[in-house]
Amino acid sequence: MQAWQVHELGEPGEVMRLAHVERPTPGEGQVLLRVRAANINFPDALMCRGQYQVRPPLPFTPGVEICGETEDGRRVIANPALPHGGFAEYAVADAAALLPAPDALDDAEAAALHIGYQTGWFALHRRARLEAGETLLVHAAAGGVGSAAVQLGKAAGATVIGVAGGADKAAVARELGCDVVIDRREQDVVAAVKEATGGRGADVVFDPVGGEAYTQSAKMVAFEGRIVVVGFASGAIPSPALNHALIKNYAILGLHWGLYNTKNPKLVQHCHEQLTELAARGAIKPLVSERVPLAGAADAVQRVADGVTTGRVTVVPAAENGAAA
Repeated sequence: MQAWQVHELGEPGEVMRLAHVERPTPGEGQVLLRVRAANINFPDALMCRGQYQVRPPLPFTPGVEICGETEDGRRVIANPALPHGGFAEYAVADAAALLPAPDALDDAEAAALHIGYQTGWFALHRRARLEAGETLLVHAAAGGVGSAAVQLGKAAGATVIGVAGGADKAAVARELGCDVVIDRREQDVVAAVKEATGGRGADVVFDPVGGEAYTQSAKMVAFEGRIVVVGFASGAIPSPALNHALIKNYAILGLHWGLYNTKNPKLVQHCHEQLTELAARGAIKPLVSERVPLAGAADAVQRVADGVTTGRVTVVPAAENGAAA
């Protein structure tokens, strides 16, 4: 089969190599899956660079989220068991963790439903306890995780303010349903949020960016507001001033979604049931901006790493090779 492999760490576009390799052999409790679609996540790029908390042995195949097909023809969502990731024609995954792919979504959309939407759901509902009528601010609202948070916020009855970088991304944020869109390249984000909220600020801030975005968050979070720290796509990890959190009476919450897979897997299943229901009634639908063939995976991962994409970019092996051999 064909699979992308990383033999040395570095930028995805430089270190990912497409090769012919043997199909992976499932271990105990694992299953072999034909990859129908593999969604690209920012951690895929971090893994190529050796900057992610999970560091598979070299060589490895990136791709942490797929829609796959079991040997008996079931369509499932899975997190492949590294080092046999999803940017390949076949991957392996833990049988106990397979989730049914929603009928309402095609392969690429189903592949993009899992990590980003689970992250958004856990951040908004489990950590921040978002309530209908509250104001939610989403940084990087046109990105993969941000777009999921926007849709989930709207589905929960919140007023959603989206922050995006540039006119094109701002347009995407509007299409996603943001009530207010702020172009951080053209506007003063803090002032714009204060104006949109009558000076009160945002009840919940969803921050997958870090760096300057977090600094802004602390300035525009409301009384008894909650800042959920989801990631550091900017590459800069902030150092919060805890005296500031005390004086303004807000909470700083961390979310590492992957921990729930071992700490509380039943909650992951519950979340998937909630997401499937929302997808069935059209309340959420992953924004798949690009569907690229397997041969284009390295370039696509690099573009996600560079922050120039919107929504989700998904690798669809069948688009290039038909049924994988």
